[in-house]
Parts: sequence; structure tokens; C-alpha cells
Amino acid sequence: MQMPDPRMIQLVMSLRGGGVTDATVMGALERTPRHLFVPQRFGDQAYDDRALPIDCGQTISQPLIVALMTQALKLDDRCKVLEIGTGSGYQAAVLARLARRVYSVERYRTLSREAEARFEAMRLSNIVTRIGDGSIGWPEQAPFDRIILTASAPTRPDAILEQLKDGGIAVAPVDRETRQVLVRYVRECDSITETDIMDVRFVPLVKGEARAL
Repeated sequence: MQMPDPRMIQLVMSLRGGGVTDATVMGALERTPRHLFVPQRFGDQAYDDRALPIDCGQTISQPLIVALMTQALKLDDRCKVLEIGTGSGYQAAVLARLARRVYSVERYRTLSREAEARFEAMRLSNIVTRIGDGSIGWPEQAPFDRIILTASAPTRPDAILEQLKDGGIAVAPVDRETRQVLVRYVRECDSITETDIMDVRFVPLVKGEARAL
């Protein structure tokens, strides 16, 4: 029997202390080895509760933020999820363990291809990736039960929220003057209610596909 990684045990304890109470979310984090998504030069920091740099000037999010955003989505195994910003693929891999299917959009070809290779190696066959403009969502696959943005929108991302099903939930960081706020949106018929969760720090959501990278 394989022994638990003591670094993962320490991270799990840190996440519980940070307010992660959903056992299914915690289980998904435990089954997703973060060191596989971190550049080799940062391997010794893979299980620290902090964001780390990846290629193309992007970051892999702090595990606590990944867990809290996932928890706020209230996922189940019937959910069809849209993720804006594949990045390293870590958030998508966590979502894939909880949802029926994950559609993930990334503007950087390098990041998308690296993430796809990780998903294949981990046998996560329920993730569909696309290289494109995440600011417009994925209209051809809409509507979605859940939507998550892993980059901060300059204003409420209405074009993306329009792709949410009735009763659906979205979680997104949004710019508010000098800070970013993580917001939870719930669609109820033709209206959307929003609740602020916490202050965060994400890379900005940029329009268009970065074709050169």
C-alpha cells in the first residue's frame, strides 16, 4: 500500500484551517498531485499553499483558492462545467473528479497542449480543451451547469454568465477599483444574484487568442 505524501497531509490540514469544509472537494484535491502541474524548478514548493509561476507569464493558483472556488460551485457528478483559463490544468483536473464533463478554454497554445498531456497521463478523459478567446466563453457548448473563471474580469462577465443554465452557479474574480473580489453568481430565471466571497489576486482576463505562444 502506497503511503500518503506527508506534504499532501500538511496541505490538507492547511486547507481545513482555511475554511474548506466539503469532504468531496477535499478528496478531489488529495487525488490530484499538484507537483505534476508545477514547473520542475518549483517542485520543492508544489505543496505549499501559495500561487506559483508557470509558462506564458501565468500562475497556478494557491491550493486554498482552488478549493474554495470549487467548493462554492457545489458540484455533483451530473454537472457540465465551463472553465475559462486552463493554465497548468490543475483546477480543471480537480473539477474533473467531481463533475460529469469539463470544457476548458485557454488562450495560450503552449499551456493548453501541456495541460492536455497531463490530462492524458492522468487518464482524465472527461476534460475537453479549446484554444481561443475565453472572454466570450464557449457558446457552441452552452448552456452550462457551472462556470469558473481563473482570471480576473474587468467587469461582471455578462457574456459568459449568459451561458449559465437556470439554477446554475458561476464563480469569478472581478476587478473592483484597487482590488479583486471573488464573486459567486446564481442564475434564477432571467435574473442573476451575486455574493462576494473574498478578496483575491489573479492574472487579468485578456481578450483574444495568443496565437504566437
